[in-house]
Amino acid sequence: MPRVKRSVHARKKRRKVLEEAKGYWGIKNSSYTYAKEQVERSLAYAYRDRKARKRDFRRLWIMRINAGARLHGLSYNQFIAGLKAANVELDRKVLADIAATDPAKFGEIAAQAKAALAK
Repeated sequence: MPRVKRSVHARKKRRKVLEEAKGYWGIKNSSYTYAKEQVERSLAYAYRDRKARKRDFRRLWIMRINAGARLHGLSYNQFIAGLKAANVELDRKVLADIAATDPAKFGEIAAQAKAALAK
């Protein structure tokens, strides 16, 4: 079996890791061993936080909707139940945006939800 010389591939692999580690503080941006550890950790954090971002935004939207609904005498869960009963199909992202930017329009939506709950 022929002998495998890994020089080019090994250098390419190390260069790739060190390029990904640009901007890291201290020895982590220049030493391959420490850079490799930090890059692996950073990729794990990135993966974890891509999932967490979705949860964080949903929490923010719910807080904004709740604040808007309480101005009109409804709790968040009453508001959402009223929207379902009224067949209003707006997602939380849109509802939160309306609550933050156009309170008058949100008031109309809350009135629809209240009317549907009263039935």
